[in-house]
Amino acid sequence: MKPDEKRARSAAARMYAVQALFQMEAAGTSADRVLREFEDWRIGTGDEDGQNPEADSRLFRRLVDDAVTWQSKIDQATDRALVAKWPIDRIDPVLRALFRAGGAELVTPGTPPRVVISQYVALADAFFPEGRETKFVNAVLDHMARELRPEAF
Repeated sequence: MKPDEKRARSAAARMYAVQALFQMEAAGTSADRVLREFEDWRIGTGDEDGQNPEADSRLFRRLVDDAVTWQSKIDQATDRALVAKWPIDRIDPVLRALFRAGGAELVTPGTPPRVVISQYVALADAFFPEGRETKFVNAVLDHMARELRPEAF
């Protein structure tokens, strides 16, 4: 697999993970149900021009599973990165899903924190094209990364 193809599959997995985490919270759906739905109906169902690259399903599944497993730790790290008057339960649910997916990658070793931050900032830009949230996501994830993976800095 070419490096560009691998990057596209990883980016798609991250995007689907954010969407799945959002859906779980918004609809009160279980992780197992959302994982099955995404794997059966969304991942790998790109159009004939290949415009929706098949996602790395193992990365997608790991992100959702880790976000659920480590949600308390991730949410606490997010809360510490936010200003006191804006705890995680008061922020936009899409941002909350972004922080949980990004936090899932930061909690477990593997992808370098700077890459994680870069990838989720790009996703924030896709979800919020106005751009205000992009800087916010960068700052919060940077704070979380320094707390959760200090050895990388």
